[in-house]
Amino acid sequence: MKIYLARHGETRLNKAHLMQGRSDEPLNETGIRQAQTMRRILLDAGEDLHFDAVYASPLQRAVTTATILADVPAEAVITDERLLEADFGKYEKRPYTQLGPWMTLYWRYPEYFPAPKTVETLDSMISRSHAFLKELEQKDYDAVLVACHGGILRPLSGYLMDRKSGVYWRPKPKNCDVRVFTSEDGRHRTLHFYSL
Repeated sequence: MKIYLARHGETRLNKAHLMQGRSDEPLNETGIRQAQTMRRILLDAGEDLHFDAVYASPLQRAVTTATILADVPAEAVITDERLLEADFGKYEKRPYTQLGPWMTLYWRYPEYFPAPKTVETLDSMISRSHAFLKELEQKDYDAVLVACHGGILRPLSGYLMDRKSGVYWRPKPKNCDVRVFTSEDGRHRTLHFYSL
């Protein structure tokens, strides 16, 4: 099975450098163009973008990105809450530069610093994202697209890269980054990382 992991395109909150977790913010014009451009990049690279299934977080920025990358209607996208972005609690919509030391340290190095109160823990993100992929691997698909968010993309990547920590946290995925992996009989391989 070939698995394409995609981060959504830019939103108004991204552009304003505000923490964006569960807020259901749509793509802005730049985000739509990013997804269109990434589809062309993938096709030009020889990627076959015919997917047996297209999954996304229920948030509209992920669903819209999925529809553009896969060239399918929104009704064809299977949403799964395990693909939601991390819950940032009281830090939602706060400027990146005004998070305070504990949230800043946690979000940069979650393997070493605990989540502040009201914020989803790294263990929680690993548990739900890995459960999603383990279930996905039981399906009889040849190619799948999974559109999600910058935070949850990191434990999804960690699983498919067989990282001992369960995450591939750094570098931070950019808007509309696409990471391509294979999963076969429990063995994983990293094929390509695409970025705008």
